Amino acid sequence: MTVRVRYFAAAAEAAGTDAEDREEQTLLALRAAVVADHPALVGILERCAVLVDGERRDDDAPLAGITHVDVLPPFAGG
Repeated sequence: MTVRVRYFAAAAEAAGTDAEDREEQTLLALRAAVVADHPALVGILERCAVLVDGERRDDDAPLAGITHVDVLPPFAGG
């Protein structure tokens, strides 16, 4: 199972990419793995909204059948 993780704004800059494919099975495992692979995300990821197939999730959601996870830092402006 592959999940496409899309990073936006400061998260993309910290990750060094705007998207990558991951194999983790749960959202908690995914969070831990992306921080391990992209240490610059440590201070950013905790402030980000995480959308799982378009739905905001803050729990340890299973990722089976999920097509994408979006990592959205807080945005300013309007």
